[in-house]
Amino acid sequence: MKKHIYDEQNGLHYTLHGDVYLPDLVYSNHEYPPLGKYGRMRKTYLQEHHKLLYSRMLMDGSLWQHLREIDEQAQSTVDTIIASMAEVDGVTEELKVTDPMRWVGLMNNYRHCAEELVIREIVY
Repeated sequence: MKKHIYDEQNGLHYTLHGDVYLPDLVYSNHEYPPLGKYGRMRKTYLQEHHKLLYSRMLMDGSLWQHLREIDEQAQSTVDTIIASMAEVDGVTEELKVTDPMRWVGLMNNYRHCAEELVIREIVY
Protein backbone atom coordinates (compact mmCIF):
# COMPACT_ATOMS: atom_id res chain seq x y z
CA MET A 1 0.00 0.00 0.00
CA LYS A 2 1.17 3.51 -0.77
CA LYS A 3 2.41 5.64 2.14
CA HIS A 4 0.70 8.82 0.88
CA ILE A 5 -2.45 9.21 -1.22
CA TYR A 6 -4.59 12.08 -2.45
CA ASP A 7 -8.40 11.95 -2.58
CA GLU A 8 -9.67 14.08 -5.47
CA GLN A 9 -13.26 14.05 -4.18
CA ASN A 10 -12.51 15.96 -1.00
CA GLY A 11 -9.10 17.43 -1.90
CA LEU A 12 -7.28 15.97 1.11
CA HIS A 13 -3.97 14.17 1.37
CA TYR A 14 -3.76 11.03 3.50
CA THR A 15 -0.85 9.18 5.13
CA LEU A 16 -0.83 5.49 5.98
CA HIS A 17 -0.61 4.83 9.72
CA GLY A 18 -0.65 1.10 10.38
CA ASP A 19 -3.59 -0.23 8.36
CA VAL A 20 -5.49 3.06 8.20
CA TYR A 21 -5.13 6.19 6.09
CA LEU A 22 -5.47 9.33 8.20
CA PRO A 23 -5.90 12.82 6.72
CA ASP A 24 -2.89 15.10 6.81
CA LEU A 25 -4.44 17.90 8.84
CA VAL A 26 -2.32 20.78 10.03
CA TYR A 27 -3.30 22.86 13.02
CA SER A 28 -2.72 26.50 12.34
CA ASN A 29 -2.09 28.56 15.44
CA HIS A 30 -2.54 31.70 13.36
CA GLU A 31 -4.54 34.46 15.03
CA TYR A 32 -7.12 35.93 12.68
CA PRO A 33 -8.59 39.39 13.13
CA PRO A 34 -12.21 39.28 14.28
CA LEU A 35 -14.92 38.95 11.64
CA GLY A 36 -17.59 41.54 11.12
CA LYS A 37 -21.32 41.07 11.39
CA TYR A 38 -21.83 39.54 7.95
CA GLY A 39 -18.88 37.15 8.23
CA ARG A 40 -20.25 35.82 11.53
CA MET A 41 -23.71 35.45 10.01
CA ARG A 42 -22.25 33.50 7.07
CA LYS A 43 -20.33 31.23 9.45
CA THR A 44 -23.49 30.45 11.43
CA TYR A 45 -25.41 29.82 8.21
CA LEU A 46 -22.77 27.39 6.93
CA GLN A 47 -22.62 25.60 10.30
CA GLU A 48 -26.38 25.13 10.44
CA HIS A 49 -27.34 24.56 6.79
CA HIS A 50 -24.21 23.40 4.91
CA LYS A 51 -22.34 21.30 7.43
CA LEU A 52 -20.31 19.39 4.84
CA LEU A 53 -19.13 22.55 3.08
CA TYR A 54 -18.32 24.16 6.43
CA SER A 55 -16.30 21.13 7.55
CA ARG A 56 -14.45 20.90 4.25
CA MET A 57 -13.53 24.58 4.28
CA LEU A 58 -12.48 24.35 7.91
CA MET A 59 -10.24 21.36 7.21
CA ASP A 60 -8.56 22.78 4.12
CA GLY A 61 -8.03 26.17 5.75
CA SER A 62 -10.14 28.24 3.37
CA LEU A 63 -13.00 29.04 5.77
CA TRP A 64 -11.60 32.20 7.31
CA GLN A 65 -10.66 33.69 3.94
CA HIS A 66 -14.15 32.91 2.60
CA LEU A 67 -15.82 34.49 5.64
CA ARG A 68 -13.58 37.54 5.35
CA GLU A 69 -14.45 38.00 1.66
CA ILE A 70 -18.19 37.66 2.35
CA ASP A 71 -17.91 40.17 5.20
CA GLU A 72 -16.05 42.74 3.09
CA GLN A 73 -18.31 42.29 0.06
CA ALA A 74 -21.47 42.57 2.14
CA GLN A 75 -20.30 45.66 4.03
CA SER A 76 -19.19 47.35 0.82
CA THR A 77 -22.52 46.59 -0.84
CA VAL A 78 -24.50 47.93 2.14
CA ASP A 79 -22.50 51.16 2.09
CA THR A 80 -23.01 51.55 -1.67
CA ILE A 81 -26.76 50.92 -1.47
CA ILE A 82 -27.20 53.39 1.40
CA ALA A 83 -25.26 56.08 -0.44
CA SER A 84 -27.23 55.64 -3.65
CA MET A 85 -30.60 55.59 -1.86
CA ALA A 86 -29.69 58.78 0.02
CA GLU A 87 -28.55 60.43 -3.21
CA VAL A 88 -31.76 59.50 -5.05
CA ASP A 89 -33.93 60.86 -2.22
CA GLY A 90 -31.83 64.01 -1.85
CA VAL A 91 -30.74 63.29 1.73
CA THR A 92 -27.78 65.59 2.37
CA GLU A 93 -25.71 66.96 5.21
CA GLU A 94 -27.94 70.03 5.07
CA LEU A 95 -30.94 67.89 6.04
CA LYS A 96 -28.85 66.41 8.85
CA VAL A 97 -28.32 69.91 10.25
CA THR A 98 -31.84 71.26 9.69
CA ASP A 99 -33.90 68.16 10.61
CA PRO A 100 -31.70 65.59 12.37
CA MET A 101 -34.56 63.32 13.43
CA ARG A 102 -35.82 62.97 9.88
CA TRP A 103 -32.26 62.36 8.64
CA VAL A 104 -31.71 59.61 11.24
CA GLY A 105 -35.05 58.00 10.36
CA LEU A 106 -34.27 57.99 6.66
CA MET A 107 -30.73 56.67 7.14
CA ASN A 108 -31.98 53.89 9.43
CA ASN A 109 -34.58 52.96 6.84
CA TYR A 110 -31.93 52.83 4.12
CA ARG A 111 -29.66 50.70 6.31
CA HIS A 112 -32.42 48.19 7.06
CA CYS A 113 -33.37 47.91 3.40
CA ALA A 114 -29.75 47.49 2.32
CA GLU A 115 -29.04 44.89 5.01
CA GLU A 116 -32.12 42.90 4.07
CA LEU A 117 -30.97 42.73 0.46
CA VAL A 118 -27.37 41.89 1.33
CA ILE A 119 -28.26 39.21 3.85
CA ARG A 120 -30.60 37.52 1.40
CA GLU A 121 -28.32 37.79 -1.65
CA ILE A 122 -24.76 37.54 -0.30
CA VAL A 123 -24.78 36.04 3.19
CA TYR A 124 -27.41 33.34 2.67
